[in-house]
Parts: sequence; structure tokens; C-alpha cells
Amino acid sequence: MVGLTTQVGFVTRKIIIMGAAGRDFFDFYQFYKDNPFYHVVCFTATQIPGIAGRKFPSKLAGKLYPKGISIFSEEKLTELIQKYKVDEVVFAYSDVPHEYVMHKASECLAAGTNFRLLGPNATMLKSTKPVIAVCAVRTGSGKSQTTRKIAQIFKSRGKKAVIIRHPMPYGDLVRQEVERFAKLSDLKKYKTTIEEREEYERPVREGFVVYAGVNYEKILHAAEKEADVIIWDGGNNDFSFIQPNLLFVVVDPLRAGDEMHYHPGETNLRMADVCVINKENAADPTQIKATVKNIHHFNPHARIIHAESILSSESNVNLRGKRVVVVEDGPTVTHGGMPYGAGTVFAKMKKAEIVNPRPFLVRSIEKAFEKYHQLDTVIPALGYSKEQIRDLEQTLNSAECDYIVSGTPIDLRNILKLNKPIIQVNYSLKEKGKFDLKKVLKQKGFI
Repeated sequence: MVGLTTQVGFVTRKIIIMGAAGRDFFDFYQFYKDNPFYHVVCFTATQIPGIAGRKFPSKLAGKLYPKGISIFSEEKLTELIQKYKVDEVVFAYSDVPHEYVMHKASECLAAGTNFRLLGPNATMLKSTKPVIAVCAVRTGSGKSQTTRKIAQIFKSRGKKAVIIRHPMPYGDLVRQEVERFAKLSDLKKYKTTIEEREEYERPVREGFVVYAGVNYEKILHAAEKEADVIIWDGGNNDFSFIQPNLLFVVVDPLRAGDEMHYHPGETNLRMADVCVINKENAADPTQIKATVKNIHHFNPHARIIHAESILSSESNVNLRGKRVVVVEDGPTVTHGGMPYGAGTVFAKMKKAEIVNPRPFLVRSIEKAFEKYHQLDTVIPALGYSKEQIRDLEQTLNSAECDYIVSGTPIDLRNILKLNKPIIQVNYSLKEKGKFDLKKVLKQKGFI
């Protein structure tokens, strides 16, 4: 048979997994590792710089992969399909338009192979503890705010909620197999990137334990030992790795319509028990109405919580008329597609003058502006590598302004040596009306 290798009386199918150092590794663990009927010839990588050219290590890949598994750039997909006579390509990353997914499918079909998506039943882990999942329809919708609010509700009731975060293993994968963040020093222990800190730092500061890493079966077992309830904190708009007893899906009215057009955000929308429409204080009534209509169309059984994203800062500096450069959460304003974030909203609210950052951009930060055309007046807090962190530091220090306004949830001063003061913007979820998170948790018997 063309493209198939026979081993000891059965057929082994050759697989490529397309990913971005997240769901791709998880799908491998759940479906392909130690499975003699399949052989993963390689991963391909996109979205995240610095992943291609590495290997998924043999220590994690298992006995069928003594040399590990190579990771190539997705640009070589067709070439790799033909070179390895691949039988099937598995698409395993998130926050991309539906049309993009089908373009990738067409590329695979044109190269002669099958195209596949693994679904919840094939991949989700089952927990011995109650599980609440917080997912979204797009990156930057406000999952983290929602996760923290739910964790705080449990804490106020004397229950320990442990957060398991969608993976971002960009460093030493063996060392990152199971990560537990309980204190700020753990962020240094695991050599976290800026993108990782953006998800771990704030909940740790608030006294919550966060798990993440590569091997989510081990991660779940470790979390279960100390948790009364597990909260899955999703990444991008991916669906949960753990089967939830209750699924909250956060929807962003500032991008009304995206809930219908992005993968796998629409999947989350269709599965949701409760949809949280966030940022209503920044959206107009037409956007909110359209979002509600779309929720009812795709998931008429989902309950809706209306909410606002409240901005604050510990700084009392008067920014009126001051020249500021704005730094925003990296994923939100890059592949998340948003032209601005919380930092911009705060700067405008405080009547600051936002400086054009383009004259001060260097190297990888400048390349980000070339790649993501929605970037204009904000600097993405990119830091997937030491080089990017250096470039971000140099860009901010070169900027001619009075203050840096940071809409990223971490304190950049812990990572960068900055030559000007920084105004840290915080944001939290505030529900509107009587139907809120606490009422849902009570109705479902969690509290």
C-alpha cells in the first residue's frame, strides 16, 4: 500500500502533527505515544518563534522514538509530506480563521494525504476532582480575569482551587514536563518567558497554585493531590485538555462575529454551559446585541453572564498630557488580532498622549510590526527568547516619552532594566446583573 509501512503483520500509519508547542504535544501524548499503529515522523511549528529546528526529546516521546521527534517549520509542510510519504496530517493549534484551516487542509490534500482534527472525546483527560474549564472564542477575550474570579470565589468559601494552565513550553521540555508555580521564585526556577509570566504571575501573586508543562496526565495527577476543585485556564481559544463538569466560554464583543469564524473558538461556543460576554464597558450596544444573537444561534442552551473588564493602577501619577509609550499583552495584539489592549484604553482614559513607537523599534520587535499589520501605536510584550527580551528592553529604553504604560499582566521591571518609570495597568472581571459566576457555581452545586 502506498505510504504505509508494514511492521510485524500490521500497518503503521505515518503522521505529521501541525502545532505551536501546545496542543500538538498534548495530542501526541493522548493519541500517538506508545501506539504502534502510528508513527509521528515530525511536528511542524508556527505562531511561536524559535520552536522550529528543535526536537521533542526522546525522554518524553517514549520508547518508539529513541532519537526524539524533529520539529520543522510549517513552511516545509508539503515537502515533508512528500519526503516521508505521510498518510495523515493532524492540525493541532488554535486561534486561526476557519478559512485558514481549510487552506491547510487543501495543501495536505493536494500533496496526497489525509487531513485530520482530533476532538474532545479522543483527547480529553478525566479527573477524579470536579473540573471547571474557562475557555474563549479568541485570544485576549479575558479568560484569566474569569479564572481568577472563580478561584477567588472558592477561596472565600474555604475550598482550594488549583489552576491548570494551557501549555506554553518554550524552554527545556524535559525540565518543563510538570511545572508547579506556588511562589514568585518558581517563575525564575523554570526560566519562564514573558508570555508564560503573563499567565502565571498574577494568580500566584493572589495566592493560587498554577500547574503547567508538557505531560498533562502527570500534571493533572499532581494537581488532584492538593485540590478541592480543578480550574482549567485555557490558552488562545483552544478547548479544554480536561473534561469539564462546567464550561465557561468568554466572548469578546469588541470582535463581535469572531465567535463564528475562528477555530476552535466556535467549538467552545457550541459546547459552552455559560458564555461570559466581557468588556461590555468598552463595547457599543450594537456589538453586544450581535454577540448575544450569535450565542443564541450557535448554542441556544447556554446561559449568558454580562460583564465588564475594569481597569486600575496602583500608581497615582497624573498622566494628562504626558507622553507615553504603550506595551500590550503579546499574544492579544499579535496573533490575537487586536490593535490595542488594556494599556491603550487606560492611557486614553487618563488623557495621556500616546507616542508612535515605530521610530524606536529594533530587530524582532520591528519584525513583529512587519508581520502583524494591526500593530500601530502599541508595542507587543514579546519575550519568547533572550533575544526578544533584549530587543523589547532596547525598544522601550529608546522610546522618547515620559512614561511606559503596560497593559501586560506582569511587572516588566522584574525582567527588564528600564530607564523610565512604568505605569502598570491591572484588569479584573466585574459581572453585571444578578446572574453571575457565584450564582452559576451555586446552582451547579460547586459551592
